[in-house]
Amino acid sequence: MEETPHDCPGTGSAQAGRGSACQGCPNQQLCASGAGAVPDPAMEEIKEKMKTVKHKILVLSGKGGVGKSTFSAHLAHALAEDENTQVALLDIDICGPSIPKMMGLEGEQVHQSGSGWSPVFLEDNLGVMSVGFLLSSPDDAVIWRGPKKNGMIKQFLRDVDWGEVDYLIVDTPPGTSDEHLSVIQYLAAAHIDGAVVITTPQEVSLQDVRKEINFCHKVKLPIIGVVENMSGFICPKCKKESQIFPPTTGGAEVMCQDLKIPLLGKVPLDPHIGIQEFCSLRQPKEERTSLAPETQRNVLDESSPS
Repeated sequence: MEETPHDCPGTGSAQAGRGSACQGCPNQQLCASGAGAVPDPAMEEIKEKMKTVKHKILVLSGKGGVGKSTFSAHLAHALAEDENTQVALLDIDICGPSIPKMMGLEGEQVHQSGSGWSPVFLEDNLGVMSVGFLLSSPDDAVIWRGPKKNGMIKQFLRDVDWGEVDYLIVDTPPGTSDEHLSVIQYLAAAHIDGAVVITTPQEVSLQDVRKEINFCHKVKLPIIGVVENMSGFICPKCKKESQIFPPTTGGAEVMCQDLKIPLLGKVPLDPHIGIQEFCSLRQPKEERTSLAPETQRNVLDESSPS
């Protein structure tokens, strides 16, 4: 695995790409050319655009299939239950955008206005943006290398007309790669409240989530806390609880104790969520399925300044 050398002189240094620590670095040629020291003008544009967004929360996990998009969708929707709260949900999973499906917005399109791209609104106070809205078919594969992914994320942050927003929830793909580095870099000057890290109870998930937590520390991204998803299943008939994904090493609770980070809550497997396939988000509020409201409250409590 290639990492930044410990003695990296930095892109702004006269020794960038020329120092002994630069030998073998994959970015040596780029740094030596001086291109890395040139500030991206989009950074200031994004900073200005984000002045109207009060809170920015990233939903991360090192593991795929643990329910990041599920949690992001429900968190955004729960926040929007207060009609006085303006919420935006941004899907930066470029190759696997599932938010349009989960929010019941498949087939919707993004419209261009004089002030930029207009998000797709589920409700008057809940706007959604995803590359899924830009595809001619939900089955179309997005086959992009890193630079094009980064450009798309930049465009989402700079060109979408979010308006005055209280909460921007950013749903990310699994891992610690291009999309994650890009969104953190572009939002650095605008202040990110922190990351909510999603895991499931079993060790095969926790191994990758520990890497994600390590990533957050390395890039100085605050961690709001961890949510253990798919934590137990209560049979709707016999009411007996079963552990579908056994926490053989103690699950998220032990991991959070070891790493001294907050455990925000545990979300059980709920058959209603899978059956309804998020069409409930289009239904009247009193008929919708909610996802662990106490966990959602903990997210807001931990991310809000005291």
